[in-house]
Amino acid sequence: MRAVIQRVSEASVTIEGNVKGAIGNGLMILLGIEEADTNEDVEWLSGKIVNLRIFNDEAGVMNVSVKDCGADILLISQFTLYASTKKGNRPSYIKAARPDIAIPIYEQMIQQLQNDLGKPIQTGIFGADMKVALVNDGPVTIVMDSKDKE
Repeated sequence: MRAVIQRVSEASVTIEGNVKGAIGNGLMILLGIEEADTNEDVEWLSGKIVNLRIFNDEAGVMNVSVKDCGADILLISQFTLYASTKKGNRPSYIKAARPDIAIPIYEQMIQQLQNDLGKPIQTGIFGADMKVALVNDGPVTIVMDSKDKE
């Protein structure tokens, strides 16, 4: 499971002209799921995300987590995080999980993030054509992969 985590001052996702999810201060997360992902990947990545200390403390040092500062999360599925560009100029997405596998894992990640954060999160819709808008704060962008945890 791969996540691109961006600290934002605002972010939203619009589907067919309607805002589906929006947050102010918080984290906008793009999530890619592969077929090998398990409950362990969901639990590990969610725990890392909500406890990642990338918000400023009183001294202006990144030392506060999204959970500790009460900020929000916007989670958006993005299979293109598993694009392979090794051959040719057209990316291959063969490593990304098929919807029948990815959707339940995506839904599990939503639930896990809500449990770990202690409040509801905002989301897009899996597989929809989404328009994402954000103001990256910092900018701060972190890439995490649950297969690189050791």
